Amino acid sequence: MVIEIAPPKFIEVEGRKIAIGGPKPDLREGEKLIRYTSSVCPECYRLLPAVIFERDGKVYIRKVCPEHGEYEELYWGDAELFKRALKFEAPGRGLENPHVKLTAPCPFSCGICNAHLDATALANLVVTNRCDLSCWYCFFYAEKAGYVYEPTLEQIEKMIDSLINERPAHGNAVQITGGEPTLRDDLIDIVKLLKRKGVTHIQLNTHGITFMRKPGLLRKLREAGVNTIYMSFDGVTPETNPKNHWEIPYILEEARRAGMTSIVLVPTVIKGINDHEVGDIIRFAALNIDVIRGVNFQPVSLTGQMPRKEREKYRITIPDVIKRIEEQTNGEIYREAWYPVPFTTAITEFIEALTGKPRLYMGNHPACGAATYVFPEFEGAGSERRVKRFVPITDFVDVDGFYEFLKEKAAELKKGKRKHLVLMSVIRNLGKYIYKDRQPEGVNFKALMIKIFLKRGDYSALGEFHYKSLFLGMMHFMDLYNYDVQRVMRCNIHYLSPDGRIIPFCTYNVMPDLYRDKIIKEYSKSFEEFEFIYGKGKVGDEVKYKRNIVELENTELYVKTYKPFFHRFRRLPRIVREQEVLVS
Repeated sequence: MVIEIAPPKFIEVEGRKIAIGGPKPDLREGEKLIRYTSSVCPECYRLLPAVIFERDGKVYIRKVCPEHGEYEELYWGDAELFKRALKFEAPGRGLENPHVKLTAPCPFSCGICNAHLDATALANLVVTNRCDLSCWYCFFYAEKAGYVYEPTLEQIEKMIDSLINERPAHGNAVQITGGEPTLRDDLIDIVKLLKRKGVTHIQLNTHGITFMRKPGLLRKLREAGVNTIYMSFDGVTPETNPKNHWEIPYILEEARRAGMTSIVLVPTVIKGINDHEVGDIIRFAALNIDVIRGVNFQPVSLTGQMPRKEREKYRITIPDVIKRIEEQTNGEIYREAWYPVPFTTAITEFIEALTGKPRLYMGNHPACGAATYVFPEFEGAGSERRVKRFVPITDFVDVDGFYEFLKEKAAELKKGKRKHLVLMSVIRNLGKYIYKDRQPEGVNFKALMIKIFLKRGDYSALGEFHYKSLFLGMMHFMDLYNYDVQRVMRCNIHYLSPDGRIIPFCTYNVMPDLYRDKIIKEYSKSFEEFEFIYGKGKVGDEVKYKRNIVELENTELYVKTYKPFFHRFRRLPRIVREQEVLVS
C-alpha cells in the first residue's frame, strides 16, 4: 500500500521560501499535555505544530520537522510554577489600527499585524550599530556587519509617530538602544526629540563605559529627559562580567554626581557561567540603592545552531533563576513572591472601569516574564555596610487576595455600579490585604494605593515606593529551539523600524535575516559614506575602548565598591594584597 503525502505549502518571506506545516508531535509515556501551539524549525524556519507538556516536574516543548527531525527543548524548569503563572493569563486586545496587514501566518507577517494581541509597552529604538567594544558573541556591531546603521532624526521622528498612533492605547516608554547609543554625537538631540513627541519614559540601554570616559555626559542626558539607565551587569566578579566590571565603580560614581538615581542592572544569566552570582547581583544593587532602582534578569537566548547537549549545558529558564535567587538569599526572596506580567491587568481593568478611558493593557504570555519588589534592610556603616535581609512585598501584602478583589470591583463598575461607591469600597477594604505591622520602615502601602486610585491611575505616587524598594524582573526572550508562536502574538516589547513597522522582539532578533539584519542593512551606509558625512575615526579600531585593568582596579573606589564580594574573587587587586602584607 502506498500512502501519498500531500506536498507542503510554502510562503515566501523576504526572498526566502518557507514551508508551512508538519506532523503533530505525540505525547509519550509519563508526559502530561499542557497545550498545543506552533513553533518553527531551527534549521529552515518551517512553521510546525508543537506541543507543550509536563514531564518529571518540568515543562518542555516538542516539534518535528519532516526534513530536519525532532526538536525537544526545556520551556520552563518548574511545572508547578508554570501552572501558577497560567492562573494570571489574560485575553489579548490587539490594535484597532495595525501597522501591516496579515499576509502570512505568525511570525512571518510582523509589523504589527491584525493578529497581534498586545500594543507596544516598551519600544526599542536602535539608533546605531556602532560599538566601542567587540564582544565575541555579538554579530551586530558595525565592523562585523560591514556597514553602519544610524537613522536620521527625521526617521526617528517617524518611528515615534508610529508608536504614539497606536490605538486604543499605546505605551509611552522608549528604550534607546544599539550598538552603543552613547557613540552618537546627537544623542541628546534624540532624547529631546522623544520628549517633544510626548514620550514620558526614556531609558538608555548602554554598557555605561562612556559615562566614565566623558564626565558630564550623563548629567546632560538626565537634564534632557533620560529617566533610566538600562545597564549591562552580568556578575560581581571579573570572570562573570568581563564587559564592564572594572568600570562599574566609576560609572556609579558618575551617576551620583549627575543625579541619575534610576539605574537598572541587566544580567544575562547563563547556567554554569554566572547563575551562582544572582543573589550577589541583588545584594550589589541593594548596596547601591541610592542610584540603582532594580535588576532585570534575562535568562540566555541560545542563538545560532547548537547541539542539544550544548543547549542543556547552558539553558536556564525563569523558574530556574527564581529558585537560585531563593537559595542564594537564604529563602528571603522566595519563589511565591514572583508574579507574571499579566498580573497587572487587574489594576488596568479597574482603572479603565473607573475612568472610562482605555489604558495600556499588558496581556503578555505568562511564560514571558515575572517580577517582584523587595525592600532591603542593612546593618553596619561605611565600608562595613551589609545587607541584613530582604523583605519581599508579599511579606506585607496579600497580593493574590488584592488581585481577586480588584477584579471583582472592576466587574461591578462594568455592570454600572456607581463609581464613587465602588471607589469608597476599595479604599475602605484596602486594609484587609495589607499587614501593617510587617511593612518595612517608612512604607505605607495603603496610602500609596489610595493616592493612585484617587488620582484615577496617576502612577506618579509610585515614585516614593520605588525609591525605598528594588524592582526585580525576569524576561526570557526566545530562540529558535524554544520558540512559541503564542508568545510572539502576545509580545509587547517591540522594535521600531524606519519603514514604519513595529516588530516583536522575538521575531526581530530570533529571525534576523527576515527582520533585524535586513532592515538595518537596507537603511545603512558604507563605512566610506558614513565617514565622508560624519568624519574619520567613527568606525574601526580608532573608536574601540582599550582598558587599563591595573589602573582601574587599584583604587580605593574600586575596593570600596567590590569589597563585600571579594570572597568570590579568584584574585584580589594589588592594592588590597599590599595592604594585607602591611597589616601582617
